[in-house]
Amino acid sequence: MLNFGIEEMNGAVPGEPVKKDENSRRGNWGNQIEFVLTSVGYAVGLGNVWRFPYLCYRNGGGAFMLPYFIMLVFCGIPLFFLELSFGQFASQGCLGVWKISPMFKGVGYGMMVVSTYIGIYYNVVICIAFYYFFMSMTNLLPWTYCNNPWNTPDCSGVLGSGKQFNATLANATTSLVAGVTEVVNRTKRTSPSEEYWKHYVLNISDGIGTFGEVRLPILGCLAVSWFVVFLCLIRGVKSSGKVVYFTATFPYLVLTILFIRGITLDGAINGIKYYLTPQWQKVLDAKVWGDAASQIFYSLGCAWGGLITMASYNKFHNNCFRDSIIISITNCATSVYAGFVIFSILGFMAHNLNVPVSEVADHGPGLAFVAYPEALTLLPISPLWSMLFFFMLILLGLGTQFCLLETLVTAIVDEIGTDWIIRNKTVVTLSVAIVGFLLGVPLTTQAGIYWLLLMDNYAASFSLVIISCIMCICVMYVYGHKNYFRDVEMMLGFPPPLFFKVCWRFISPVIISCIMIFTVIQYKPITYNNYTFPNWSLGVGFCMAMSSVLCIPIYALYKISRSPGATFRERLKFACRADPKWGPALQEHRTGCYAPLVSEDTVESRPLKEKEELKEELREELKEDETERKDDISLTIQGSNGSTNTHNSPNPSA
Repeated sequence: MLNFGIEEMNGAVPGEPVKKDENSRRGNWGNQIEFVLTSVGYAVGLGNVWRFPYLCYRNGGGAFMLPYFIMLVFCGIPLFFLELSFGQFASQGCLGVWKISPMFKGVGYGMMVVSTYIGIYYNVVICIAFYYFFMSMTNLLPWTYCNNPWNTPDCSGVLGSGKQFNATLANATTSLVAGVTEVVNRTKRTSPSEEYWKHYVLNISDGIGTFGEVRLPILGCLAVSWFVVFLCLIRGVKSSGKVVYFTATFPYLVLTILFIRGITLDGAINGIKYYLTPQWQKVLDAKVWGDAASQIFYSLGCAWGGLITMASYNKFHNNCFRDSIIISITNCATSVYAGFVIFSILGFMAHNLNVPVSEVADHGPGLAFVAYPEALTLLPISPLWSMLFFFMLILLGLGTQFCLLETLVTAIVDEIGTDWIIRNKTVVTLSVAIVGFLLGVPLTTQAGIYWLLLMDNYAASFSLVIISCIMCICVMYVYGHKNYFRDVEMMLGFPPPLFFKVCWRFISPVIISCIMIFTVIQYKPITYNNYTFPNWSLGVGFCMAMSSVLCIPIYALYKISRSPGATFRERLKFACRADPKWGPALQEHRTGCYAPLVSEDTVESRPLKEKEELKEELREELKEDETERKDDISLTIQGSNGSTNTHNSPNPSA
């Protein structure tokens, strides 16, 4: 498909003219490939590179695959399709779509809060990838050996010292064999990459309350990261659509290169065997199923608001059902493919260190910024591989960050909706980027890693589950599943498949509820290596989690209090009722129950030529109605002698 052109801005009022506006949303994608690539870039992010392999690694390799694919089919794809169809039908962002049931607009505000939290710390992770990328531009990676000023006596590198690097091949081999006896045990040794991460990159403090100094190199990379995101979105979604041709495809090229290189390394087969061999005793473990469900939920980006926002730029009759299938499966396949790449490298590390694969990897950010850099030092031409790898991480992160920022900007523009805001969307984008940068500054201090983990574990975990569950309940049971199925059929030309109908109404909400139960039952305070977070920091984390959820009841009470009605029941019923403006954004798509009624009032708002035509039609209709009434309407008067006299009524109201 070619460029769709510029059409009316979303939120058209029934009966009002369709305005051609340069900021129109409908059809703003250059073509549908851009939407698919942008959605892939949004859904496929850093979590696919380190979170999925870590969960698979922790839960017994192949034993994790079965629940993972089951959750993808019964929860991930249906929820993905629900959000895409929701945003595309209304052509609105995460706030505007709640004309479907105004009382639940707090769900949209909750999505905005979650997107804000994620956008703040996600860009910090990207800026660290920028930092490693810049530091890889050298002949020797700085985390290769233990002879640096930041290293401690506990440091033990696989490749020995810098002098051994210049030794003969025989001496290097002897050194490597000697280093094999140094088992990778975090309680006994510290790798050069871990000390580089903790003592040089982060210069980590002793606790979350000790901020220390701002790490200027990280702060500079954070500024670069926000500047890149702003430049890519300076023209709105069209510019991001062009950028994703590169950002959504290049990571697959890098993964393929690393995969080909990884499977040729000694010991790689051991890592792949561990990846694919299930530990069947763990299949019945509820924690495995909970981890699989949460990974599907977070990797697809449901309830972040970004899917609704991206879909709102689609053409009305775009086949978003097809897109949801393609994007969801691509996301899942990317995670599995990244697992092959990672476990082949981990198998190589285990082979060189003579340890089991299960003892090689760290968890959390350490997998990307400790284990990977250490593995990359073992590859030939390690600076080149390191640059490619961290450049891939940057692109994966930017793909998600583009959509997060666009979600916030779109929600602000839609909510305020003034002509100035619409004309100056670039100013709004710049303002959001500046505020995001300033809020991310504390995360560049020596205590920044603690705050990053706190936000990752609380601000965007349990709250997302609640938001998604309430969204399903609102659309299926408050607005009505029959109404929504009718809307989807009007948009796509066919109703949702039976499987999706059942998932939306029953299966997906049940699974989401189970995730919430698992989150509560299996709750454990977060830790970072041997550091346990204090209670006051956990309280801050719960406040961040509840700040997005509380938007829902607070706005619901506000909407009920402002709704007309003599009783609470009447106010509640009115607040749940769909807004008259709910429906397709463009007049040409408002058919059926969304078709406006033509009257003299609506005629006055039409262009001059169209006014005359409609007025003439109205006059002809009135003349026909009057003639019919004169012919058909009569008065029958009963006389005193029992006779009846029939008179044609000169006036229909007589």
